[in-house]
Amino acid sequence: MRSKLLLFAFLLFTSIGFSQAVDVTGTVLDSSTGEVLVGTNIFIKNSQTGISTDIDGNFKITGVPVGSTLVFSYLGYKDFEYKVLTSESIKVKLVETTQALNEIVVLGYSSQKKRDVTGAVTVITGKTIDDLKPIKVEQALQGTVSGVVVTQQSGAPGAGLDIKIRGVATNGSTGPYVIIDGYQGDLSILNPDDIESITVLKDAQAAIYGTLGANGVVVVTTKSGKRNTKTKVSYSGYTGFQETSKKLNLLNATEYALLLNESYANGGQNLPYPNVSGLGTGTDWQDQIFNKAPMVSNEFSFSGGSDKIAYSFSASDLYQQGIIGKSKSDFKRNTARLSLNADLSEKIKFQTNLIYTYLDRDSFNDSGLGSVLFNAINTPSTLSVFDTNGNYTLVPSTPGYGIEIINPLAQLDNTFNDYKLKKLNGSVRFDYDIINHLKLTSRMGFNTSNSDGKSFAKEVSYGGKVFDVTRSSVSQNKINDNSYTFDFFAEYNNTFGENHKVKATVGTTVYKEYGSGLFGTGYDVPNNSWDYADLSLATGTGGDGVRDTYSYAYDERRLSFFGFFEYAFNGKYLLTGALRRDLSTKFGPENRVAIFPSFTAGWVVSDENFFKQTKTLNFLKLRASYGVLGNDQIRNNGYVGSLSGEATYVINGSVVNGTAVGVLPNPKLQWEEAKKFDIGVDLKMFDEKVSITSDYFSETRDNLLIGNIPVSGITGVYAPGSGSPTINAGAVRNRGLEFAINYEDKISESMKFKVGYNVTTIDNEVLEVNNSTGYLEGGSFGVGQLYPVRMEAGQPMGYFYGYQTDGIFQNQAEIDAHPSQAALGAATAPGDIRYKDLNNDGVINQNDRTNIGDPIANVTMGFNFTLNYKNLDLTSYSYASLGNDMIRNYERTLSDVNRLNYVLDRWTGEGTSNTVPRVTTAATNNNVLSDYFVEDASFLRIQNIQLGYSFSENIIQKIGLSKLRLYTSVNNVYTFTKYRGFDPAATNGSPIGGGIDYGFYPTPRTFILGINANF
Repeated sequence: MRSKLLLFAFLLFTSIGFSQAVDVTGTVLDSSTGEVLVGTNIFIKNSQTGISTDIDGNFKITGVPVGSTLVFSYLGYKDFEYKVLTSESIKVKLVETTQALNEIVVLGYSSQKKRDVTGAVTVITGKTIDDLKPIKVEQALQGTVSGVVVTQQSGAPGAGLDIKIRGVATNGSTGPYVIIDGYQGDLSILNPDDIESITVLKDAQAAIYGTLGANGVVVVTTKSGKRNTKTKVSYSGYTGFQETSKKLNLLNATEYALLLNESYANGGQNLPYPNVSGLGTGTDWQDQIFNKAPMVSNEFSFSGGSDKIAYSFSASDLYQQGIIGKSKSDFKRNTARLSLNADLSEKIKFQTNLIYTYLDRDSFNDSGLGSVLFNAINTPSTLSVFDTNGNYTLVPSTPGYGIEIINPLAQLDNTFNDYKLKKLNGSVRFDYDIINHLKLTSRMGFNTSNSDGKSFAKEVSYGGKVFDVTRSSVSQNKINDNSYTFDFFAEYNNTFGENHKVKATVGTTVYKEYGSGLFGTGYDVPNNSWDYADLSLATGTGGDGVRDTYSYAYDERRLSFFGFFEYAFNGKYLLTGALRRDLSTKFGPENRVAIFPSFTAGWVVSDENFFKQTKTLNFLKLRASYGVLGNDQIRNNGYVGSLSGEATYVINGSVVNGTAVGVLPNPKLQWEEAKKFDIGVDLKMFDEKVSITSDYFSETRDNLLIGNIPVSGITGVYAPGSGSPTINAGAVRNRGLEFAINYEDKISESMKFKVGYNVTTIDNEVLEVNNSTGYLEGGSFGVGQLYPVRMEAGQPMGYFYGYQTDGIFQNQAEIDAHPSQAALGAATAPGDIRYKDLNNDGVINQNDRTNIGDPIANVTMGFNFTLNYKNLDLTSYSYASLGNDMIRNYERTLSDVNRLNYVLDRWTGEGTSNTVPRVTTAATNNNVLSDYFVEDASFLRIQNIQLGYSFSENIIQKIGLSKLRLYTSVNNVYTFTKYRGFDPAATNGSPIGGGIDYGFYPTPRTFILGINANF
């Protein structure tokens, strides 16, 4: 009996112990921002019991068995599990995961889960943008997205950037179509801190945009408020300075004088510097023009929401001076942005995003012949900045100096330019849920901008130079640009049975852009002063006795109908098809309409029964796509003639001015077409710590819209205002591979890291140029030389066309044994460059020119690394470009200008050099375009290093903050390259001629100290 009682007692206490239940309370927060996560799902593992967090992120779950596990789940965050041992209050911090397969990817007209995307699509998060701290949004794409190359036209504040997706496929506009919150927009006017994500569509996935998707599509989503959250107030700011990242190795005063003496002696002239002692190093003109320039940025924002509404507002201010010219080259940007979405009823939802931007930029001539940099490079170091009277030193106007080189500091002091832009853009959207699974969307996007430009030419003499101004003048312009997009589409989204998921969208888009410009010039500005530089004050007129004026107006439209269909079977067989009909007024009535079809397909192999999921390979998806996309980015009214040219006529025996046909029309103009093919694979491995994306792509661009096709001079295309027509006259193909890998892991509870690498190969080839010559020419080199760049079948776009060198002539015997080079314009002597006779006709002339370089990189790469240790975070971004060449064209070939110090290795006698020719004041053929002036511009750039520290909550809560982070960052840290010029990554953006370095303003290195705070 006693044993039975003991057994009963044991079972009773055991059952009580196993059935003990407790209450658990707490708060759920975002681990990085500290903000509460409203609506987090919390449930007891292996049960149906669960709740959600309230508006303050708090929860209370009762009756939780001791020893059980609570699972915390929130969309876009990693699930967190917590084992319950006692009744307690806990604080849970969820970690956001940008690699989650259920992450929503915004595609413009629609959105998809990341696992369902079947195209070549890359997403850049706001976190990446925050790490990079770019001044302009475009910079965030460089090195972070495979297949995307971003080049800077100049390092000057506010200068433009060029984006190319998967190579150069056209000789016209190469930039992608930009969508901001559903409407056509402009990346350059955005504040990077306002961006939630950037989605880059690289293949036929962009075909839904038809007429504008040929160069790829960049979809920007700006930040918005979250519903059921308290108002969050944030401040971000930084301050710092910039400095030049490169100086050219020029000759100092003594080196220059010695070399010039040798040059004059070789030319049979008297020595210009009989006594070089005491010259020292002289004036370093680069030190004179470069300076440390300040920059400062401030942004304030607040956001929040209730059950029915969410809001977000931000305002920012950025000011940046130039590393050349200081305030003569500054940039100011103010932005204000409002995002609002609300439920007007159970069926109607409203959303709007509005952005106001104000830009103010001062600038000067910063690239090419006659620029400030050009003059700093070529002005001899023996000249001082000021003369004995305290005035700017004049560069002599002698044949050795030419008439275009002037004192760069005097040039800066006498340069006056100002540009102001006010722009309002945004969208308004209504969604109407008609019935279950069917929704109507109406969306209006708009852009309206007004800009004012003013330049003042001060009356000034530089001593007989081409830049002398004998009469002061002021030029002003006012430009108004507008556009709007109206979208109306219906979306049907349903699942049939359990396995068939269908989404179908049909709709129409109307796009219109219109505007006008007014230009005027007045002369004789009062007091010869910028303070009085205004048309209303200028007292003089032009040669005809009236003010020089000009105006224009334009009105272009597109009308499109589109439909796309998405189908998924069992979540693993994915198919998308799209069809778009576009009409553009840039083409004549016969060719205005075009049809653009596309399809993409995917197979989630890892969902198959035969695919056994392991910790090694967690996810595998195969993708394929093909589509035809259009391009109409040509000048307006190219299909019709207009009387915009100028001509002179003889009437009654007198010559009078009149009008004539302008640019010749081509009524047969039709759409340029991009035929895009892509196959890809997406992988996740090792518990999704490793993600891999790889693609093979091929694009053929047909019916290239090529302007300025040479025609007979009888048609009169050389008169002012006239020109050659635009025709469909070529084809280009780009092929390549993309590979991207990311690895994310924890070393310990206190330390985690993330590393990413991407690489892209490009094979670019022109397939066809249908004109009388079979090629197009462009660019410029030196003065009076033949075009240095070509677009020609069988060659890469914009390849360099010149002479191949074969060393240096060492003696007269070598010259006598070599084909004559006299046809190049001068006699040949020992020490001159030897050119190859490629056609073996016994003479060196222009028929021996060939491909001497390719400006398009064979390989581009990006590398990024992030390390978090407790409250510290370290981030680094780098990118590289391999195989691209550049023409060195920033040196003047006159005898008395300064030179780069590589000329110290010149030929001075037989056997002394086989790479650098002699120096002489006599005429030579050494300056014709050859591979001597072509350099390998491959580089590796450490783009950004950032170190931050986030203060602990128990410290900052005492001062009313939920987040406080301090950081320091260096941008454009260092560039590894053999290229001699300022910046191997710079370009003027032209497909034919973009690889010529005219003396690019170097991209500055920036040092900043910043703060992020949430209240």
